[in-house]
Amino acid sequence: MRHLRGSMVSTLALAALVGCEDGNGAPDGAVMPSAPAGAEVVRSSRARITASAAPAEDLQALARGNAEFGLALYRAVGAEAGNVVMSPHSVSVALGMTWAGARTETETQMASALRFSMGQARTHAAFNALDLALAQRAMRPVDGGGQRFRLRVVNSLWGQRGYRFLTPFLDTLGEHYGAAMYLVDFVRDAEGARGVINTWVSTQTERRIPELLPMGVVRPTTVLVLTNAVYFSASWAQPFPAGDTRPADFHLLDGSTRSAPTMNRVAELRYAEGPSWQAVELPYVGEEVSMLVIVPAEGRFAEVERGLDGAALTAVVAGLHPRRVTLSLPRFSFRKPAGLREPLRAMGMTDAFSSSADLSGMDGTRSLFIQDVLHEGYIAVDEAGTEAAAATAVIIGRVSAPEPATLRADRPFLFAIRDNPTGAVLFFGRVVEPSR
Repeated sequence: MRHLRGSMVSTLALAALVGCEDGNGAPDGAVMPSAPAGAEVVRSSRARITASAAPAEDLQALARGNAEFGLALYRAVGAEAGNVVMSPHSVSVALGMTWAGARTETETQMASALRFSMGQARTHAAFNALDLALAQRAMRPVDGGGQRFRLRVVNSLWGQRGYRFLTPFLDTLGEHYGAAMYLVDFVRDAEGARGVINTWVSTQTERRIPELLPMGVVRPTTVLVLTNAVYFSASWAQPFPAGDTRPADFHLLDGSTRSAPTMNRVAELRYAEGPSWQAVELPYVGEEVSMLVIVPAEGRFAEVERGLDGAALTAVVAGLHPRRVTLSLPRFSFRKPAGLREPLRAMGMTDAFSSSADLSGMDGTRSLFIQDVLHEGYIAVDEAGTEAAAATAVIIGRVSAPEPATLRADRPFLFAIRDNPTGAVLFFGRVVEPSR
């Protein structure tokens, strides 16, 4: 694996977070996150369930569905050029919380797009069980002491002050997602609310996602923003020797090359290969979370990427076996913001973004819809290990009357004078130059 060709970083970054998807809980994730200074908080009267009895098969079904959804979403987002990093789990959790308020056809479309194969109660319980199990795993000490890895997954709701949300909706999100609602005023100060939400996300992601919500996406018609934030940090079980890092050519998709600081290591690792790819698994300390690196053969990146679905990824992992590997891997770090409204619509989630939306489980009315879904990911890989962060926001607004149309006849135009009852045209003409 000496020569790394193509835009491998996009597949590698996805694989890193898919690998983490089997560890998406956090020490912080099992409790309510701290409130922003001075924020008014509305909590469900029901405490978070911290002893979930969701069966193992439900967790497996959730993980399989999340992997399928994540790869499908990656293909949609990855249609753009350049590097990609995203957390399918972050998107699934944020939209899972939204799904708790969906009903009728909106609920069905969302379940299909998100690959939720179980009903509402089992799905939310499985998300909670996954979070709690991985919170405990992250805290288990490794030999010699210390934490295996840092993994924080936290959720919050940002609701319009004075707006009435249904108690069962808040109960579900409190019990299974540990999400409290912070009251803000989108109507009078949408920009101020945006700043508060961005500050919270930045804090939860160790400032790696400083501005999830760009200016203008939160409006006076917004009534709720559901947010998820993920932060991950782990050291390699076998670090790359810093002294062995040196410049090497990275082969781009267009056939050109670019010099990149490249780490080198010879080690016994789990390795697999196929006719068009090679793969290696790089474990982190504790060896319960790992990064899977898939390197397509020269000229076959698009083919391999296009064929990478849940079954293909499972087959790659199943083929891994111990082998001595001479590994070269570039250091890299980047962030990737992504608007998910159009990709999700293309995946079949259409009603939720329109006036046909039924989010009546949130407030008892048919007046709400999803205004936008925003996601941002960050990843940094070096000789010591990996740091990654992601956040997702689902912006809910009221269906309102269309904006007033503006028509300026400041260029040549046509006119007709009609008798409306009969449709008779009495006069017809054009104006290409107004008379003075």
